[in-house]
Amino acid sequence: MAQQEYNVLFLCTGNSARSIMAEVMLNHLGRGRFHGYSAGSHPAGKVNPFAIEVLANAGLSTNGLRSKNWEEYAQPGAAQMDFILTVCDNAAGEMCPVWPGKPITAHWGVADPASVEGTDEKKRSAFREAATILRRRIELLVSLPSEKLDRMSAKKQLTELGRWMAREKDVSAT
Repeated sequence: MAQQEYNVLFLCTGNSARSIMAEVMLNHLGRGRFHGYSAGSHPAGKVNPFAIEVLANAGLSTNGLRSKNWEEYAQPGAAQMDFILTVCDNAAGEMCPVWPGKPITAHWGVADPASVEGTDEKKRSAFREAATILRRRIELLVSLPSEKLDRMSAKKQLTELGRWMAREKDVSAT
């Protein structure tokens, strides 16, 4: 029996860091079962160089990455999404386009590493931390069996995964 394939769109405001890193990681970790995409409500127009650096240092391909508007995925002929995950608080509260197929949505808030000021090393550290959080969540997502990803349980599973990881971060920070 053929394995179910899922399309996942990661949304953020600028689509220059968190959503881009999540897209690349899911495409790597999803092993063909999950296909990652990313976009933003107000795309920055370029991918943050620290995001590219973190991905490249992890051995992940950064070829062809670009900052995209989320309207690109609401157009006729665009890939139909099964899941839409917001990774920043701004995108979670914004009015989203109507998505074909009524995908399951959830919020996976991650602090914006692009907003960190200071030395390049401080910025790199923030990007590494955001990438680690996203990678853990994505690893859990791709490990879920197909029956856990059905429409009724997936929303709860995805939302809880984001909440659980946020609590884990709070506990590890103390």
